[in-house]
Amino acid sequence: MGSVSFLLVVVIITALAFDFTNGFHDTANSMATSIATGALSPRVAVTVAGVLNLAGAFLSTEVAKTISNGIVDDGRVSLAMIFAGLVGAILWNLITWLAGLPSSSSHALIGGLIGAVWVGAGGSAVRFAEIFEKVVIPAVASPLVACVVATLATYLAYVITRRVAGGAVRKGFRAGQVGSASLVALAHGTNDAQKTMGVITLSLISAGVLGHGTGPPWWVVLSAGLAISVGTYAGGWRIIRTMGRGLTDIQTPQGFAAETSATAVILASSHMGFALSTTQVCTGSILGAGLGRKLAQVRWGIAGRIAVSWLLTLPAAAAVGGVAAWVADRGDTGVALVASIAVVAAAGFYALSRRRPVNSGNVNKLPAAERPEHPVRPAA
Repeated sequence: MGSVSFLLVVVIITALAFDFTNGFHDTANSMATSIATGALSPRVAVTVAGVLNLAGAFLSTEVAKTISNGIVDDGRVSLAMIFAGLVGAILWNLITWLAGLPSSSSHALIGGLIGAVWVGAGGSAVRFAEIFEKVVIPAVASPLVACVVATLATYLAYVITRRVAGGAVRKGFRAGQVGSASLVALAHGTNDAQKTMGVITLSLISAGVLGHGTGPPWWVVLSAGLAISVGTYAGGWRIIRTMGRGLTDIQTPQGFAAETSATAVILASSHMGFALSTTQVCTGSILGAGLGRKLAQVRWGIAGRIAVSWLLTLPAAAAVGGVAAWVADRGDTGVALVASIAVVAAAGFYALSRRRPVNSGNVNKLPAAERPEHPVRPAA
């Protein structure tokens, strides 16, 4: 068995840093609609999401196995390649967070690894058939399925409650949203926290600390769960605003329908080991909730920008991961250079975000440029 090296420690720390960005990037998945409807206050929402993300991390390891030995040949992957792939994923997460776009942290990670391994070990080390089956197909199908399910669920919610007083409907579904949002957060932990588990496990295999095909040790599960839960609590307010207020005008029945639909799709995919994008699923369900309510307004311009970010995520993260792998392959100096550039870039993105800060106090206020000229009145 191999020994623990300095580079291995750096890779594990970088993986947990990615997990943190995954957490604040994806807080919107579970809590955006509940915050938008007032079912939960912003700070309570991110606290609940953080706790349940940690709990969800312990429920399954099927997705972790897909990442650690499903998409690349773990026998030909070096620690420098994994480090480079993580850098590509982190930078893409920060770019899309700054823009308020709910892109896929999962696809950023997978894209970064693909690019780094392709440059470092050649195309034959990338298992494209597995990627197509367990990443590409779910990426196309899951938001469509979630959209259809949420559309039907929203329509039925309004039909069933059409004779009930509006105040009672809002009160009932607002209470229901506490449970449905919590389920999304739990489901998110079962899927997204596992991706970092898989990367750390792949690193341990590459360093010879674990045998090929080994699942994640308990400490990997715990550390990944903690990192994503802390990131979730930090709150990705810019993306929460886009998903909760930017895509459509969300009422409590829509929020409940969107959250339950997303939960069903995510849990089913986690059980089958599909490394899908929970962001795409939740965005699809929110769009479906907008389509399912009569007279609801879907802002297709914002939806179009989100779709473009989805298309760019895999290739963009792969390109950054590939370049980072080429530099990191030069030895410790190359690794240090890549790490330095990543830290400077992250600091720059944070500084830019402070020019127009979004926080728990203004998360439900859209910028003037994105407000509809004729907002739809809430249904009675």
